[in-house]
Amino acid sequence: MKKFIYILMIGIGLTFLSGCTSSEVNENANNEEVVYDYDSVKDELIRFHVIANSDSREDQELKLKVRDEVIKHLEPLLKNSKSIEESRKIIKQNNKKIINIAKKVVKDNGYSYNVQTELSRENFPEKVYGKIVLPQGEYEAYRILIGEASGQNWWCVMFPPLCFVDVTKGSVAYNETERRMDEVSKNKKTEENTDEEYELKFKIVEVLKDAF
Repeated sequence: MKKFIYILMIGIGLTFLSGCTSSEVNENANNEEVVYDYDSVKDELIRFHVIANSDSREDQELKLKVRDEVIKHLEPLLKNSKSIEESRKIIKQNNKKIINIAKKVVKDNGYSYNVQTELSRENFPEKVYGKIVLPQGEYEAYRILIGEASGQNWWCVMFPPLCFVDVTKGSVAYNETERRMDEVSKNKKTEENTDEEYELKFKIVEVLKDAF
């Protein structure tokens, strides 16, 4: 009888583990918004910052013009990138070109602001891209600083490339973007889930050993 009870306990434990995994998948499938876990994506994204000289209407409009021209240049280069390393390499290789593009926009609009760029880690608030929700936290970011860079900034994600979705204000379907976001977070989530499964199975085996 005691042996049967312990075997039953093992069966319940494995069923519970399977049920947790299944309910997590169903919950994500039913939600309209896809909220990504920060630990799963914090080292898998490159975000994009364009910071205006000031908060004046003219400087804010200039910021958006710089944004548009830079994205126009980078979008075809980044859209087929398969990894954050590849995207980082593309950005670095095109850094001088990006600066020149930004400086030309500034000059063509009658300003003499300096333009600087940097690739660094920065803190971002929670951001929603259509159905995709990225949590607040520190991420790698490519930043374009215009003039004093004391104005409000604009941001998006370079890898996976969400900038195109953001600029076109949702005219592009989000299915492909969600798939790529899932890819960059998949491996880490799989590793975490596997660790949890092993831990539970190990505890069950230990209970079985003690019982016999």
